[in-house]
Amino acid sequence: MKTRSQIDEKFKWDKTCLCKNNQEFEERIEKINLFLPKFKSLIGKIDNKNAVWKYLKLDEEFEKVVSPAILYIYLSKDEDLANNNVKKLYQKMSNILNNFNIETSPLSTQIQKLPDDLLDEILADKKFKDYHRDFEMIKKSKKHNLTDDQEQLLAGINFFGYSTTMNNLSDVDMKFENVKDGKGKSYKLNHSKYGLYIRDKDRELRKNTLQIMHKTYGQFINTLADNYINKVKCDCYFAKVRHYNSALDEALFNEEVSSKVYYMLIKQVREHLPLLFKYFDLKRKALGLKDFYIYDCLADISTKKSKKYSYDEAIELLKKAFAPLGEEYTRLIEGAKQEKWIDVMPNENKRSGAYENAIYDAHPFVLTNFEGDLDSVFTLAHELGHAMHSYFSNKNQPRAMADYTIFLAEIASTTNEMLLLSYLLKNCKENEKIELYNKLFDMVKGTIFRQTMFAEFEEKIHSLQEAGEPLTKDLLCEEYYNLNKIYFGKTKLIKEIEFEWARIPHFFTPFYVYKYATGLICAINFANRILSGENGALEDYFKFLSAGASDKPCNILKNSGIDLENSNAYQVAFEFLETILKQWQHQSK
Repeated sequence: MKTRSQIDEKFKWDKTCLCKNNQEFEERIEKINLFLPKFKSLIGKIDNKNAVWKYLKLDEEFEKVVSPAILYIYLSKDEDLANNNVKKLYQKMSNILNNFNIETSPLSTQIQKLPDDLLDEILADKKFKDYHRDFEMIKKSKKHNLTDDQEQLLAGINFFGYSTTMNNLSDVDMKFENVKDGKGKSYKLNHSKYGLYIRDKDRELRKNTLQIMHKTYGQFINTLADNYINKVKCDCYFAKVRHYNSALDEALFNEEVSSKVYYMLIKQVREHLPLLFKYFDLKRKALGLKDFYIYDCLADISTKKSKKYSYDEAIELLKKAFAPLGEEYTRLIEGAKQEKWIDVMPNENKRSGAYENAIYDAHPFVLTNFEGDLDSVFTLAHELGHAMHSYFSNKNQPRAMADYTIFLAEIASTTNEMLLLSYLLKNCKENEKIELYNKLFDMVKGTIFRQTMFAEFEEKIHSLQEAGEPLTKDLLCEEYYNLNKIYFGKTKLIKEIEFEWARIPHFFTPFYVYKYATGLICAINFANRILSGENGALEDYFKFLSAGASDKPCNILKNSGIDLENSNAYQVAFEFLETILKQWQHQSK
C-alpha cells in the first residue's frame, strides 16, 4: 500500500480553509486560553437577558476560532494514524480543551438553571430568534433537572465503562479459531474478515464463520451478559432518577421524537416481514440452494467479475444519478471533487471506512478509501449525501440552528444511494439487474429489518428491567433467539445465533439503532417522489436538506411530506420494495 506522500495531491482533501498548516493550528489553539478569563468573568452573573446575550455571542466567537482547528487536527490525524507529530498536536489540543471545559462548566449549569420567567422573556424577544430552539429545550428539560448537589454528583459518575469493557473483551482479548472452507482450507478469523467471509461464495466457509464467531461469544456469555444487564439497569435507574417514565422515554425526549414513531416502526416492519421472506426465497434460488440458512443471507450472488471505476468515472456516474436533484446539486458534486472536499484513496495507516464531517464556517469534508468497486461508488454517494445535508443546512440556517439531529442524519445519505441504484437499474443490461436487486435488499434487510429487530430487543429488555423482572444471560439469549425466529421466518437458524446480541456495540447507546431504519424508509419516500416527478417533491426535499435543526425532527419531515407517526410513509416504502421483488421474480423466470 502507498504511503501518504505517494498519494497524488488531487486525491487528498484541502484543509487550508481550516488552517494553512500545523503552525497556524498551534496559534489557534493557544487562543483558547485567551477566551478563558472572558468566560470565567460571566460565572455567577448570567441572571438577565443582556448577560445571556453576551454569553451567546462570546460562545459564537469562540467557536469561530476553535472549530476549524479541531476539525483540522481531527482530519490530519486520520490521514496517517501513525504520525506521531500530529498525535502530539491532537493530544495538546485535547488537554487544553479538557481544562477549558472544566473551568467553564459552571456556565452551562447556569444556562440550564435559568428561571422560567427569564426563559419566557428570552423566548418572547425577537433578538433571540436564532436561539429559540435551544431555550425551548432548556425550558422543557427543567422538570428533569435535579438539585445542584445532585447534578454535581451525577456529573462525576463517569466511570461506568460498560461499552469499553465490551469493546476490550470483543476487540482485544477475544481470539477466534480459524475457519475452513468447503475444500478444507483454513482462514484466520477476526472482525474485519468476518464481513468478507460471510459474503463468500463458499457455503461451508459462511457457515463456519457464523458459527465460530458466535460460539466464541458464547464462551464469554456470562461476563458479556452481566456487563449488558448492568448497562440496562444503569439506563433505567438514571431515567427514573430524572423523572422519565422509562429509559426509552428519556432517549426519545432528548431527540424530540414521539414514542409513536418507535412503535409504528416496529408494527409496520412486523406486518411486512413476508416481503423479507420473499427476498430470502429469491436469494435461495439465485444461489441454487434447496434450503436456506441464516448464513446464506449475505452471500454473494454475482456471476461475473465486477466492473471497476476510476474516481473520475465514479464522480461522473454520481452526477448523472443525482441529475433529478437539479443543476445546483450536481454542480456541488463536481465542486466537491475540484475543491478537494474528499480524501479519496487508501494509504498506509489511514483511518479505515468512510465518514463526513463539517463545521459551520467551511465546506464539508469527506473521507473514503476508494477501491474502484461498486461498493466504493455507493460509499462515495452515501458520504456526499451527508455533505450535501451539511452544506444546505449551513447555507440556509443561522449557526445556532444549522446542526441537524442524529435522527435525521441518515436520510440524505441513503437518498443518494437510492437515486444511484435507480439510475443503475435503468441503465444496466438485463442480466445485471438481479445483482442490483440483491444489493438493495441486502441494504434493506440490514438497515430496516435487522435494526428494527434490534430495537425490539432493546425495548423488551429495558421494559423487563423496569417491570422488576430478573434479567439473566439465559433470558437475553432466549429473547434474542425468539426474535430471530420471527424475523427470519422459515430461514433455518443455528443455535449459536442466540449469542449474537452480545457482539452488537450499538446496544451500549440505548435506543439508537431504530434511526437507521426510519432513515432508509424516509429515503425511499423522498427518492420515489422525486423520480416519479411528483409535484412539489423536489421542493420538499430541499426544504428538508435546508432545515438543519430549525424545528423538531418529525416536524421537519412532516413539512417535507413525510409523517413517521402515520402508516402511510411505511406503506410507500414497502410498496416500492414489493415492486422491486416482482421485477426480480420476473427476471428470474
